[in-house]
Amino acid sequence: MAGFSGFGRSGGTDDDGRPEGRGDGRPEGRFDGRLDGWKAYASRYALLPLRVFLGITFIYAGLDKLTDAGFLADTGPESIGEVMRGVRDTSALPALVDLALKNPVGFGYAIALGELAVGIGTLFGLFARVAALGGALISLSLWLTVSWQVNPYYLGNDLAYLMSWLPLLLAGAPVLSLDALLADRRRIR
Repeated sequence: MAGFSGFGRSGGTDDDGRPEGRGDGRPEGRFDGRLDGWKAYASRYALLPLRVFLGITFIYAGLDKLTDAGFLADTGPESIGEVMRGVRDTSALPALVDLALKNPVGFGYAIALGELAVGIGTLFGLFARVAALGGALISLSLWLTVSWQVNPYYLGNDLAYLMSWLPLLLAGAPVLSLDALLADRRRIR
């Protein structure tokens, strides 16, 4: 029997007299296939918005640091050196801050270039798990140093970024990525 608008059958019987459907009492029809297809499609692309957001955000953060001469300085307002000195006594790892203070400008460049590399790798899906690991480590180090004193903890963004990297670290970039393209090329050979 035909349902209206093609959204399923009306629950009739098959040729053997058994109820039509899936076996769970619900009628089966074209709508069910579309719903299952949509769920599969959504699951396949579920991490793409996160990947795009983190990729663009880290590219922007890296470029912002590299183009801000005030940030890439040992002293001065908003400089990496002053930021590190300001958080040294409230960080969870003062030794890490002390290490950064040995060469604040070099540390600033390392963070900026790291963010840029992580952002590019994440956005384009190239070595996506390595990029996600890098992003997680950058976020972890910033959480344990710069935003450790934020109270309550959920107002600091570095912990949220750290948690955002974990799904990408686990799953990589299986769709719309250079990693997937390279994997397909390897399978063809």
